[in-house]
Amino acid sequence: MINNQSKIEKLITELCPNGVDFKELGELGDFYGGLTGKSKDDFSNGNAKFITYMNIFSNISIDTDVDIFVKMEPNEKQNKIQYGDVLFTGSSETPNECGMSSVLTKKTDEPLYLNSFCFGFRFHNTNLLLPEFSKYLFRDEQMRKQIAKTASGVTRFNVSKKRFAKIIIPLPPLAIQEKIVKILNSFTELEAELEAELEARKKQYEYYRDEMLSFGDEVERKTIGEIAKKVSSGGTPKTGVSKYYNGDIPWLRTQEVDFGEIWDTGIKITESGLKNSSAKLIPKNCVIIAMYGATVGKIGINKIPMATNQACANICLYENIVNYRYVFYFLSSKYKYIKSLGTGSQTNINAQIVKKLQIPIPPLKEQERIVSILDKFDALVNDISIGLPAELKARRQQYEYYRGKLLTFKEKEYAK
Repeated sequence: MINNQSKIEKLITELCPNGVDFKELGELGDFYGGLTGKSKDDFSNGNAKFITYMNIFSNISIDTDVDIFVKMEPNEKQNKIQYGDVLFTGSSETPNECGMSSVLTKKTDEPLYLNSFCFGFRFHNTNLLLPEFSKYLFRDEQMRKQIAKTASGVTRFNVSKKRFAKIIIPLPPLAIQEKIVKILNSFTELEAELEAELEARKKQYEYYRDEMLSFGDEVERKTIGEIAKKVSSGGTPKTGVSKYYNGDIPWLRTQEVDFGEIWDTGIKITESGLKNSSAKLIPKNCVIIAMYGATVGKIGINKIPMATNQACANICLYENIVNYRYVFYFLSSKYKYIKSLGTGSQTNINAQIVKKLQIPIPPLKEQERIVSILDKFDALVNDISIGLPAELKARRQQYEYYRGKLLTFKEKEYAK
């Protein structure tokens, strides 16, 4: 890697000894919006591929092998995504997650349309940046810091395209871009191999977990309502009231519930925010189920006292009946089933559905034995301090370090 970097430095010295040009995005191209005028029915029987928010958020290159479609009429005037376009998410719960980018790096004859909560950017000169280079550039930490500054809000942050147009990017020669892409591709290929191996381990773990949590008729079943001291939801302090936010009370949202322990939250509220809303503090070690939206059915455990929004079902359990980690593992194993109970366009569930969920109740000693085994399995596939997760984390850190080094350029100075 060091040898490759020195080759790039030598190439930069040859091709741009005085530095490279930096330009504002607004000088280099135009922004365009996603789909307009579409109803829910247009997405149930579509005829054209549709690029979702999560497709952009989760991938540095757009995944075009999708089975999500939108209905388009002949000659309908909508923006189509083109090869080399850079796509961005328009909003998120935190400014650091706004404006996540993805690039269409594959040429395709299929028309592709964009989610209405996202926007695209198209260069006037399509030969200015290689699409493969753009996919790395706009995800680099230096660029992400600029992008985060374009977002504003309280509980939901939205990108300002006017501020976005002021973002400054480097324009290195294509020969340098090609070399950088080759190096960074080698990193991502290795990372993909490790991710595939880790995914195989996770499937193996889930198989053994489900086997251990399968019981015959000899084991009594109870509902969550019967084994819980309380099942409650929370609330959201009124947005736009500054005195309710930036306090020291952790406030959990469903996107932070993801089959693990929760030690902190992205947003904190004040005592005033707590008192003037339906939010309420819950004790540590509650089992939490996400009830709304994309995260429906996901499970978590709060390891510190905190408040939550109204989309969380917070289960405070009787310790003399169940081990809270046993309940966590069992409900995690039923994720698909819990998700299938949802109703409405967002397949939401509610506290009554949660209370009626049934769970086998073996003796506490047996629950503790199961938990002890599953904790070890869980650590092997999720603990970033050991094994494959640790190796994957190290590779990602190495990749991010070299990406930052490779995408740092000296700005060309012009005589005044």
